[in-house]
Amino acid sequence: MKESNDVSDLDIKHIDPTLYNEDLAPLKPQDRNWGAFEIFNVWSNDIQSLFGYTLAASLFLTYGLNGWAVMAAIILAGVIVMFLVNLTGKPSVKYGIPFPVMVRASMGVRGANLPAMLRAIVGIFWYGVQTYFASTAVTLLITAFVGAGDGGTFLGLSGVAWVSFVIVWLFQIAIFWQGIERIKHFLNWAGPMVYVVMLVLMIIVWFQAGSELIPAIGTIFSGGSETSGSSIAAFMAIVGTMVAYFAAVVINFGDFTRFVKTERQMKLGNLLGLPLNVAFFSFIALIITAGTLVLFGEALTNPADIVERVDSLPLTIIAALTFFAATVGINLVANFIPPAYDLANLFPSKISFKMGGLITAVIAFFVGALWLSVISQIGVPGFVNALGAVVAPFYGIIVVDYYLIKRQHLNMQELFSSAPGGAYYYVNGWNTRALIAFGVAALFSLSTVLVPALSALGGFGWMIGAALGGLFYYGLMRQFKPAPALAQQ
Repeated sequence: MKESNDVSDLDIKHIDPTLYNEDLAPLKPQDRNWGAFEIFNVWSNDIQSLFGYTLAASLFLTYGLNGWAVMAAIILAGVIVMFLVNLTGKPSVKYGIPFPVMVRASMGVRGANLPAMLRAIVGIFWYGVQTYFASTAVTLLITAFVGAGDGGTFLGLSGVAWVSFVIVWLFQIAIFWQGIERIKHFLNWAGPMVYVVMLVLMIIVWFQAGSELIPAIGTIFSGGSETSGSSIAAFMAIVGTMVAYFAAVVINFGDFTRFVKTERQMKLGNLLGLPLNVAFFSFIALIITAGTLVLFGEALTNPADIVERVDSLPLTIIAALTFFAATVGINLVANFIPPAYDLANLFPSKISFKMGGLITAVIAFFVGALWLSVISQIGVPGFVNALGAVVAPFYGIIVVDYYLIKRQHLNMQELFSSAPGGAYYYVNGWNTRALIAFGVAALFSLSTVLVPALSALGGFGWMIGAALGGLFYYGLMRQFKPAPALAQQ
């Protein structure tokens, strides 16, 4: 089959400084060096943070469901996310473009800034929060050597905690500033290292628990006495919770797949990194949780608490370094790289990828510094979760536009052109049909977060919002006549 002109020529011929810089430009196949292992490690770092472990462990305890059913729900969520990201990742593998450029095709060359900036706000907020959580691992490490200090605090943080926070903040900037290659190497190191430490922790707990471990697993796996209806609801709630956990990366997965050589490598990385990785990591979480039930009389879901109870200095040192690396890893993947691209898309001639990352880090510093004393106390996370739900319809819009409306063909020259009448110019650079589809779908996905009567749908808000966004968009766009520039060459 003859290669389409939209792929064979990725050089942008007419530079529009309001839409183009080198960081946003299509990345040619010969300049890409990511494979399945790198994509696997994107997911490894996403799952293996302190929060990711705590979430997986708590799912076995929260819903009173048979443990095997919990495992099945977690694996099903992994399969669903794999399917979702294969769809959003494919166009960026084909064209080598990041998310904010990809979304120009559906939202318009100017309208793309709406989803990009909403995604950036969510990313910047959680970047600050995760920086604080990563600093707690460093605090654990420093305290193990020099003690906790004199007990004085400022904004809820001790002197050691402040030093740890600044160390983590500067460390992340240092990695990011050296470019995507250094980030790749860090992720490739951090992902496998976390597995090694979690396996060691599992073996220690298993050895100390001895013959009582298997009965403890049986206790967790026994489940409650729910009716089949409530069991199904609990099963689906776990699936929805896990899908929502990955939602931030699902929409902008193209930010990573633009570096991948082939679609096959992307799909292999997603297979290894999602259903298989999630299943194995959840199994480790289950064994350790059951072991803590035997050893300490209560099921502990926070790895830092477990390490503290095991009371082994070598394990404390290794675990603290690993938890720090894992949390920095998810921060780079989910909360640093996306806003950097999104901010660069806002003013390409003035903001580079690196400058976007620096802006992200500076704003996030204040979020992280104020997290413990102010932000966590005033309901801001609820606001940001609501913002995350609002972003959901963009997933459906992007996927429906690329696969059903554009038939997997994009015109690279037009994606970087603001000329009136261009293929993606629509109305003054905005696709009003896409805005309507987004607005109607976002009202529903937002209501699942804000309206108490719909709280039962909270876990599914993201998926339903995404589906509605795609459905409304298809209904509005199927009769749309594209500009002549979009016609296949």
